[in-house]
Parts: sequence; structure tokens; C-alpha cells
Amino acid sequence: MTFEALALNHSVDGPRLTVTGAKPGEMTITTHRGPAVVPAWLFSLAGYASPLKHAAVTPSEPPRSPLAPAENVPGNSLQHVVRIAANGRSVSVMAIRGQCDNVPAVKALETRGSVVLTSYASREAAGKLCTKQGKEEHVTVRMKRTLGDRVLLDALSGRPLTHRPETGLSVSRGGPPLQE
Repeated sequence: MTFEALALNHSVDGPRLTVTGAKPGEMTITTHRGPAVVPAWLFSLAGYASPLKHAAVTPSEPPRSPLAPAENVPGNSLQHVVRIAANGRSVSVMAIRGQCDNVPAVKALETRGSVVLTSYASREAAGKLCTKQGKEEHVTVRMKRTLGDRVLLDALSGRPLTHRPETGLSVSRGGPPLQE
């Protein structure tokens, strides 16, 4: 949709924001390797002291995995990285487990260029009637050395994990976030 189409769209009822100015600036976004400062448009809005920030870059597609997705392998794909410790020695990830599974565990295979994370959970009780719903849970993984420039990969999909704080948005899943 073009700016003109958005500006002329009168079909939306309710309150509207009035842009009184725009200038280039910077904003911080989250990436699969943590926060990054990017160019942004800073929109002045009538009635607001702080500008509305919108990233002035288009997110690139995550790199293609060097591995094919695993098939018929036990375990679950990881959802995203929630937090990277300040010292870089641990990461918290969002893992999914089945309704009748025990708390998920995540193991790390560390190489010079990457950290491959595998999520798994054991079944709570054999023969128990279980639904096919999943539950998301935070799991913290400790590493032998700091993450540094290494990329975090999901073992089942082979893809890099996106960094998405609990209150943030994932840039590679839906475009750059708007921030007030």
C-alpha cells in the first residue's frame, strides 16, 4: 500500500494521528543477535511530546539454512530467543512442549561459528490421554563460552533463531516494529 493510499483511506472510523512533521533519525530494533541501531523516520504527532519512530530499512530474509529441515526426529522447533545474558554465556529461548510432556530441556552444540540448539521433552506418563496442544515455556541454556558473533540455530529447522524480547516484535516475522 502506498503512502497516498494510506493518507486518503477514510474508511477507518475512530481516532486518527495527525503527523505534523518528519525527519531522519535512529531507533533500536531487535535482531537474532540482539539490539541494533538503524536509520529511522521520526514522525512528529499532534498532541504527543515524543516522535513516532519507524525503521527506514527493509528487513532482509534470514539466510538460507545450510541444512535441510530434520524429518522424523524427536524434539520440537524453538520459537525465538527471549534474552541473551549480559555476559553472553547464556540465552533464554521460548520452547514448546506438549500438554503431557515434562518441562522442555534445550541442549547446545557449540561450534566456532554457531550454537545449534535442540529442544526436547520427555513424556510425563505413558498411556495418559493427551490433547495436541502446545505450551510455550522459557528455557535458559548455558554455554561453555560467550555467544559473541556466533549465530544461534534451531536444530530441527536449521534456521537462525530470531531475537524477540517478551514485549517486542520479531523483525524477521512481520517487518520492523513501530515504536513511540
